[in-house]
Amino acid sequence: MRACIIFNPTAKGDKARHFRRHLAEFAGAVALKPTQAPGDGRRLAAEAVRDGFDTLVAAGGDGTVNEVLNGMADAPEGFTRARLAVLPLGTVNVFARELGLPLHLRSAWQAILNGTERMIDVPFADYTNAAGSHRRFFAQMAGAGLDARAISLVDWETKKRFSQFAYVLAGMKAMRGPHPPITVEADGRTVTGELVLVGNGRFYGGRLPVFPDAKLDDGLLDLCVFPRVEWGLIARYALGFVTGHPLVPRDVKMLRAPRARLTAASVPFEVEGDLCGMLPVELSVLPGVLRVVAPR
Repeated sequence: MRACIIFNPTAKGDKARHFRRHLAEFAGAVALKPTQAPGDGRRLAAEAVRDGFDTLVAAGGDGTVNEVLNGMADAPEGFTRARLAVLPLGTVNVFARELGLPLHLRSAWQAILNGTERMIDVPFADYTNAAGSHRRFFAQMAGAGLDARAISLVDWETKKRFSQFAYVLAGMKAMRGPHPPITVEADGRTVTGELVLVGNGRFYGGRLPVFPDAKLDDGLLDLCVFPRVEWGLIARYALGFVTGHPLVPRDVKMLRAPRARLTAASVPFEVEGDLCGMLPVELSVLPGVLRVVAPR
């Protein structure tokens, strides 16, 4: 393969430092493209596709994966010309877990070298903000409401110390704010809730199977609509982070559809852990267009 690794040379955390110590081992086999600023991974990925690289390795967490994915989409026929691989160096690494990749650096690299190629769907969000209209692709997940507010409140030092549990703590802080109703239109149905999670795969927030029936290649979005945001919900998912099994409230509504529309007044939404803007948003999916490297 003709591959390049896109990485943040100033990323914090033990995994990132370990990766930088072993950069020389990768340099002989692949090109290295360090980012210089947030969002730079997208530009570098589009550039790599145009330069003829057939494998783009996102070395980082889910945010890095998302930047590289969108950079591939920016390049003409990017999804056809290149495939995506992941070196999981982030805190949560949800997409890497979904693919079944090992989280240890050397093992993950060997999985990329010896892995197989599979085709998966690419969901996307269409939305408008002060800068105009946008389309944002994602590999694993998105969310609106408490989920997005919590992301805006995550503290790096807390995340470094407590890993995924930092998001639970941020969720507790986000509980203080208002929780306007979100209207979800999908599959001919209309439901309302205060929190909406959207999945391409099964996992959310680590290895929590919030979307148990989801598949990366079924051409569908999985939506989990929580009618109310309350302290019991935070407690259930805090326990889920510890046990790996979320205690899903009985009144949660699950929808599966190729497209959906979310509307609300003054409710933020996020894609792959990055705040995008405010609702409304149109969600849809390109079925089976992305080649990813997965373990055999």
